[in-house]
Amino acid sequence: MEVRAIKVTEFNEVELLLRDSFTETEHGYQGEAELVKRIRAEKSYNPEFELVAVEAEQVLGHTLMSEVHIGGAEGLALGPVAVRPGLQNREVGTALLMEAERRALEAGYDYISILGSPEYYGTPGYVPAGELGISAAFEMPEEAFLIKALKAGALEDVGGTLRYTGALSKG
Repeated sequence: MEVRAIKVTEFNEVELLLRDSFTETEHGYQGEAELVKRIRAEKSYNPEFELVAVEAEQVLGHTLMSEVHIGGAEGLALGPVAVRPGLQNREVGTALLMEAERRALEAGYDYISILGSPEYYGTPGYVPAGELGISAAFEMPEEAFLIKALKAGALEDVGGTLRYTGALSKG
């Protein structure tokens, strides 16, 4: 399996993947494909931060990162993260997460935030943002609003509201 930046020719396949994978979840499909389209249309969109996991020329998983900030601390929001139904236990999501973190750190960002399962994202070091005095700009389940410092001490003196840009700021 290879994790790499998305190619424009894979946009349609990713849209179908997003619809299929989220339809199978507890909360169902909530417009994730449309959200990805809105993020791609933003000036701050970085195609190097939209990742796919590919095997035998088939997209197995997808994720996207977009810029956020807490005061002057710059970070990235990860999501949505989607894995083709039936492949959830093949480490596809983990491979996407590790590559996203590597790219974010290499680009100089301090942290990554995500709205996700504390059981799943707790293992690689994501913690509830509220424990660090960080709140979300819109209502979301407190236990699912997670954050991870990419550099030692990057979130020590950071507190306040995490602000999303563009498409994500609309909640």
